[in-house]
Amino acid sequence: MENSARDGFFYTAKRFISTLWEFARESTPARRQQRYGDVDYDWDFRVDTTGATMGWRDRLLGAFHSPYQPTEPALFREMLESLIQANPKMDFREFTFIDIGSGKGRALLMAADDPFRRILGIELLPELHRIAKENIGKYKSDSQQCFAIDCLLGDASAFAFPPEPTVLYLFNPLPESGLARMISNLEHSLREHPRQVFVLYHNPLLERVLTRSAAFNRIAGTHQYSIFAETPM
Repeated sequence: MENSARDGFFYTAKRFISTLWEFARESTPARRQQRYGDVDYDWDFRVDTTGATMGWRDRLLGAFHSPYQPTEPALFREMLESLIQANPKMDFREFTFIDIGSGKGRALLMAADDPFRRILGIELLPELHRIAKENIGKYKSDSQQCFAIDCLLGDASAFAFPPEPTVLYLFNPLPESGLARMISNLEHSLREHPRQVFVLYHNPLLERVLTRSAAFNRIAGTHQYSIFAETPM
């Protein structure tokens, strides 16, 4: 037991030091300049969704939870088109789009180009949530089809899912333990309220959490994303 406790301490310390080192590396001027490479979307729509304008406190918090990185618009569109191809009869008007770890809200705004029933984001960090609220209020687009957009401040691992058909978006928002808790909550919700749920998982580093779940099957994807559908319970 003593050896296990010591090994656990060294593992935790190693992860802590590694996270601080990565944070310091990402704080260099060259890396900050690289992060401005995703600013085109913001110029087009006069919003602030880039990772380059984040303060050091929020970047440090993100390093220990899930670093903020907005989704590239072309890839987001590809994921939605792949979802439609896998389910040709799917009607977005019947679905709520939920972004877990919605950050500054870019995925929420991009989802508004489709006629979802409503769009909802969940974000843990107050400053990112505040900016997302501002972005939702400022967003204007000729292609917008959904205007019922909102975001909530809270812990996504404890989120109570609404009993509605859902397209759930994940961009590595949680560590493995938190993602497992969230999927467990979703499984419970599906048992209580059977319905269609699809998961779009961008950069699926923790895909094993979903593949272990009896509630979901992988139905499409590439090396950049995976798409899961609920298994009838």
